[in-house]
Amino acid sequence: MNRLYVDSNNARFKRRGLTTVDMELYDGTVIENLEPRRLFPISAQTRYISLLDIDLNEKGLIRNIDDLVNDDKKIILECLAQYYLIPKITRINNIDDQRSKIYFDVETDRGHRVIEITHLVHQVKLLQDTRVLIRDANDNRYEIPDIHELDKHSRVSLDFYL
Repeated sequence: MNRLYVDSNNARFKRRGLTTVDMELYDGTVIENLEPRRLFPISAQTRYISLLDIDLNEKGLIRNIDDLVNDDKKIILECLAQYYLIPKITRINNIDDQRSKIYFDVETDRGHRVIEITHLVHQVKLLQDTRVLIRDANDNRYEIPDIHELDKHSRVSLDFYL
């Protein structure tokens, strides 16, 4: 089967559920209940979005979300935001470095959290010189989209651990 590349020239989207959409191709074909998923969730947030059916079969691929009309782009981005719900760290209150664990006391867009880190090298990653991904001991993920947007105290606290 040939891969169907989807853009504003051949399809429109309608929101179906929290993380699902219906896709209508301009030839009249409707494919229901598709779940957008990133093929590269860390390095390509808005590119290569696979549209999967309920059996996880790919029904289409969006090469770049920017190739969609604004309404469709918004629908896909909202579905992805719900599926990849990752709290954004907005402030670092304190970092407590103990022998075998490090505790990050932080504020996120989802409220206050204390993040337990057991393997610093594997659980705190600096990407693209400004983005930080953190995975805690329970495999929960957190993100700092841009370290330059943090306040000075937060940047100084974090600097030692990057």
